[in-house]
Amino acid sequence: MAGRISDEDIALVRERSPIADIVGEHIQLRNAGGGNLKGLCPFHDEKSPSFNVTPTRGYWYCFGCAEGGDVITFVRRLEHLSFGEAVERLANRAGIQLRYEQGGYVPGREQGERSRLIEAHRAAAEFYASKLTGPDAAPGRRFLSERGFERVDAEHFGVGYAPAEWEALSRHLMARGFTSAELIKGGLAKEGRRGPIDRFRGRLVWPIRDITGDVIGFGARKLNDAEDGPKYLNTPESPLYKKSEVLYGIDLAKREISKRAQAVIVEGYTDVMACHLSGLPTAVATCGTAFGEEHIKVLRRLLLDQSGSHGEVIFTFDGDAAGQKAALRAFADEQKFVTQTFVAVQPDGLDPCDLRMKQGEAAVRDLIASREPLFAFAIRSVISRYDVSTNEGRLSALDAAAPIVAAIKDRALRQLYGVDLDRWLGFNNERFVMDRIAEISATAQPSPRRPAGPRKVADLTDPSVRIEAEVLKLAVQRPALIGPGFDAIGSEAFTLPEHVALYQLVMEAGGTSAAGPGGREWVDRLLGGVTDALRGVVTRFAVEELRADVASEERYASAMLAALELVSVTRAIEQLKSRMQRTNPVDEQQEYNRLFGELVALEQQRRVLKERTAGS
Repeated sequence: MAGRISDEDIALVRERSPIADIVGEHIQLRNAGGGNLKGLCPFHDEKSPSFNVTPTRGYWYCFGCAEGGDVITFVRRLEHLSFGEAVERLANRAGIQLRYEQGGYVPGREQGERSRLIEAHRAAAEFYASKLTGPDAAPGRRFLSERGFERVDAEHFGVGYAPAEWEALSRHLMARGFTSAELIKGGLAKEGRRGPIDRFRGRLVWPIRDITGDVIGFGARKLNDAEDGPKYLNTPESPLYKKSEVLYGIDLAKREISKRAQAVIVEGYTDVMACHLSGLPTAVATCGTAFGEEHIKVLRRLLLDQSGSHGEVIFTFDGDAAGQKAALRAFADEQKFVTQTFVAVQPDGLDPCDLRMKQGEAAVRDLIASREPLFAFAIRSVISRYDVSTNEGRLSALDAAAPIVAAIKDRALRQLYGVDLDRWLGFNNERFVMDRIAEISATAQPSPRRPAGPRKVADLTDPSVRIEAEVLKLAVQRPALIGPGFDAIGSEAFTLPEHVALYQLVMEAGGTSAAGPGGREWVDRLLGGVTDALRGVVTRFAVEELRADVASEERYASAMLAALELVSVTRAIEQLKSRMQRTNPVDEQQEYNRLFGELVALEQQRRVLKERTAGS
């Protein structure tokens, strides 16, 4: 710990940080008379300026939102920093070396190390950006162009290109005075036989910044699918980069998130770009891991998420079955927010990037505008698994959805969703439904991560269970072969409890996309801190032979994933046919035609999956 910054140095920082200069870097100030300056408040939307700065006293105040303070308060509020972080930011700007009352004259060695790594990452980002215009980066420019992004867009987001050379970045940074140890510790390079070698080669690269705007890591996409390695590769855990705390785009989105009291969670870098360019500058994405509790803490601070707040957190997911399962997984975090949470799912399966490219920016805005409360989405998703045209099906659907309703902490909201559940199931008996919810909740604990539903009896000879086991063995032994496809499946695809637990363990470790080539390091990461029972499952899948030889492993992995997906698609087709049977094709022609279109699309998807499984 560096200790507490001395009071003398805090006073010096205030003295050497003229408030008019600091504020003027962010908003336009005009003379308001009497030595005061005025501008539009950066903390709330307004048309007439009510933000006042008094340079002689060193204070600011907004008459519109009743916020005010000194230069340190302004930087804290603007950049969402702690007091100490704001003082350090201003001290760096003014060239002041801070003294700490506990820990010596300067910050400790760790802070000096962080500064060096930050500088190395800044230089790396500049290097990658400069390479995007070169002839070797043509595939990267084509990738961006095919997705509707222009050169100015790439520059705005800092997109760059990592040359397909072993040491291009390492040589560049070491020539600028950085050591090989610093490059390796920061995740920019790996240890090679003759020194450091670049971690990213021949890839399109996005700089990942923290909330203050410092580059702390990179996300890289391979441009040649025939090459080894995962499609997306992120910086590994480092003194700077903690993937469970990082949100891509947070540096660009933070002010708009605060202003609009809204955060849009998307799945990828290009989705963030598409949303921002479509007029949705509150979009952010996780980096190589699932949305979790540390991400929630970041957003709560930006949203001022507290009692009485009226903000929104909107999750967007692909419209396919995997995307809907991912949306259901977000249910586990719903009540960690005071802010309302929503889901926006594009029915035709387009993510925001594809949607913008094919239907225009207005379609992206319409997707977010069509959001549905996450509770409603979770309940409807569970109901859709059952044939509610029969009493047995409706009762099963009620029993499956009851734990979700029972888990709602707000009593009034729980009552309202109980009424909705009665209406959606067609009982027309609210008392019966509420009593059933109370009965179910009294005998079973709700499971937000995996809403209750019908479950197969464990049968180790069942072909689908054997498929599950093969997919999980691939996740443990050959994670690079199944990557994002496996990560998007969702735990609902597995039937045995130990299979569900292992899938969740893999996701908590960052998913197979973050596992690299696998091997001992990946298995050790999975084994760290698990229960004895789950340790045995991990170990078994780590050593049990795959049902394919080395030459055909990649084809086999694709076939196994397709087989697992095929089960979900087949189930969806059965449900859709059931709905069509209950729909009058004459009186409800439009709805019937819509359902028929969905059926055709699902049947086509099933045919494709069957062809992929033929490789097994």
